[in-house]
Amino acid sequence: MAAAAAAVPGTLGTLQASRARLVASCCVRLGPGWRLPGSLMGPRVAPAIWARGWAPAVGGSAPRRGYSSEVKMEEELRVRYLEEENRGIVVLGINRAYAKNSFSKNLIKILSKAVDALKSDKKVRTIIVRSEVPGIFCAGADLKERVKMNPSEVGPFVSKIRAVINEIANLPVPTIAAIDGLALGGGLELALACDIRVAASSAKMGLVETKLAIIPGGGGTQRLPRAIGMSLAKELIFSARVLDGQEAKAVGLISHVLEQNQEGDAAYRKALDLAREFLPQGPVAMRVAKLAINQGMEVDLVTGLAIEEACYAQTIPTKDRLEGLLAFKEKRSPRYKGE
Repeated sequence: MAAAAAAVPGTLGTLQASRARLVASCCVRLGPGWRLPGSLMGPRVAPAIWARGWAPAVGGSAPRRGYSSEVKMEEELRVRYLEEENRGIVVLGINRAYAKNSFSKNLIKILSKAVDALKSDKKVRTIIVRSEVPGIFCAGADLKERVKMNPSEVGPFVSKIRAVINEIANLPVPTIAAIDGLALGGGLELALACDIRVAASSAKMGLVETKLAIIPGGGGTQRLPRAIGMSLAKELIFSARVLDGQEAKAVGLISHVLEQNQEGDAAYRKALDLAREFLPQGPVAMRVAKLAINQGMEVDLVTGLAIEEACYAQTIPTKDRLEGLLAFKEKRSPRYKGE
């Protein structure tokens, strides 16, 4: 076997080496607390403490807030840890009504802190991104703030927006964007970074940056083509066209479209239903499945299958896998612990 591998340099030998790297990469991507079974990657690492100046809200419909003095002025981001049958679901609610939930320096700062805390919390199973403002999801960048920036400030700020959106895309657990209103520019880019998008039929979505003689800067030029195809993505970006919920569903931009209800939260309610469907599944399997899909979509099929194999290997030594088999044998619901 060794001779065969040596005889075909760059193929089998390289693939075997890359698989080992992929398994290690899976452990790193899955976050603190994960390592190769029997490896020398070190002990389990305790989850990071909550970022200074921000704390999660705990509970169901009524959030308990714990923000720094700066955030208390506007309460631009509400973070709710749902309880009881929804335990494990976290809701990120943007709440900047006077500016149509647009991205300001402060909002980007606290959103980054919140996401950083969530990615290391093993109790989090699914994250819903929504708006607390009726009729608005996110209108993109705060242009009133932007117009006051020097040209030298614009690039770094857009880079911060892109970085936060990338952090959301790289969260290890499933993410759902609940679009109950306007999602333009960076707002749609935020939704595109989520694994699943649901919207009300009355919602409006579009990458409209070319109207301002700029281009999408929060990942839109890359994620929109991956979601709906290159040709149609070019058409929508070139024209700055805005789609409603039905049109977005028709082109594959969203997974579900719903008629808006009187409360104005039809998309959020659908997102909550989906999140509840995810809760009973094995936590380790959910994280590894997301990693396998995300990494596999960026490479050829053969490499993608190697990624799948490496990720599958992460589930074999888990207690949850054994619990699943035992629950099947005993004809009961499994009690997964994410171990």
